[in-house]
Amino acid sequence: MSDLTRRSFLTWTGMGALSVAALALAGCSPSGSGGDGSIRFAWWGGSDRQRAYLAALDAFTAEHPEIKVAPEFGDYDAYQERMTTQMAARDVPDVFWIPSPAVLTYRDAGLYRDLDGIGGLDLGAFGAEQVETFRLGGELNTLPKSIFSPVVRWNTTFQEEDGVSLPDQLTWDGLAELLVDYSKNNAGGRKGTTYGPYHDMPFESFLRQRGEDLWTEDGRLGASVDGVAAWIDWWEKLRLAGATTSVSEQDGIEPSWAQVGDKVLLTFANSNHIVDDAQAFPDHVFDQRDVPAAEDAAAGYHFTYYSRFAMYSGVPDDRVEAAAALMSFNLNSPELLSLVGLSAGAPPNADLLDAYEPDATPDEQKVIAITREIAGTEQRPRYEAPAGSGSWRDLMIRELEEVTLGQKSVPDAAAAFVEAVEGEIAGA
Repeated sequence: MSDLTRRSFLTWTGMGALSVAALALAGCSPSGSGGDGSIRFAWWGGSDRQRAYLAALDAFTAEHPEIKVAPEFGDYDAYQERMTTQMAARDVPDVFWIPSPAVLTYRDAGLYRDLDGIGGLDLGAFGAEQVETFRLGGELNTLPKSIFSPVVRWNTTFQEEDGVSLPDQLTWDGLAELLVDYSKNNAGGRKGTTYGPYHDMPFESFLRQRGEDLWTEDGRLGASVDGVAAWIDWWEKLRLAGATTSVSEQDGIEPSWAQVGDKVLLTFANSNHIVDDAQAFPDHVFDQRDVPAAEDAAAGYHFTYYSRFAMYSGVPDDRVEAAAALMSFNLNSPELLSLVGLSAGAPPNADLLDAYEPDATPDEQKVIAITREIAGTEQRPRYEAPAGSGSWRDLMIRELEEVTLGQKSVPDAAAAFVEAVEGEIAGA
């Protein structure tokens, strides 16, 4: 086998016996996976997450020696490619993580099993009202494996060195002014932030503050041309004022954190990202807080994102309860949480999070703090990305490239983005 990098994945199977082997190109199912009655479990992530989950599955099989598990994992892109191939072949893992752009696409493809009333699925940690928030269109066919929200993350080491104060009430205009002033006046020649209009969840928060939604309940793009233009324009003013790293400095619209993290005071991120990103710069300390709020922000604009997982609709009846036991372990196991930590987000099980908190790392404590803060806010409903919208981030990046190259105005880029996304949804 020639390709053992991005398109490769590893497999492990058996009752507590760990063996690691490189197998098959992404899109190929492990030989015999599930054929012996084992439960196929698929997730994505880097090598650290893979090792953590393999160790967690050892713990699961120690608790359930009658259940074998056959894991399938790879990086995020390879995972999605493999799932696309497996969907076409109806060879989908029994329990699987769901990429955020694919939640409704997978649903419309019939991949999810109805979880209401399944024996062995333990939802006792969640109240009836909370379980209702897990439903898609009234159906309990997915569950949240973790939760997170958009944040502003800043380098407190730089903040102290440069004598910067962040106001208690952070507005978009106030943050822009701070970033411009910082970029002009700090002794280290740093920039206020990266050029970051590609950040999807902060973009969604920005829209919701304007009373818009990224996606509507009936499966359409909710963002208006004016809303998209206002977002791009906020970033363009910063870029043109020299308050962001240039596109060349960050090597494109979407930079590598390892490349730019020591060049800026702050960045936008998801609340869980601090766990992994802080490790790239161990000599620096980072903190995070809620994103800026417009002075006239619409009520209920905050949101907590559910990163979901599901049981495949085609799981044979004699494996359903075993698959449910594995899902319950993911939802409720203190041992799993102690092994995998919060790099993928906080657990939706509040009791589990409370028990974990005393042993959490300093950066994980910051995830917990912002998770609780945002969970306590008023939140209007949020809707998942509809089928056909999976490439919307790429379409945004394409328009941002046109703007930064001076080949398209902000209003024209916003209009082109909206037209392209609506066209792809209509053609799905």
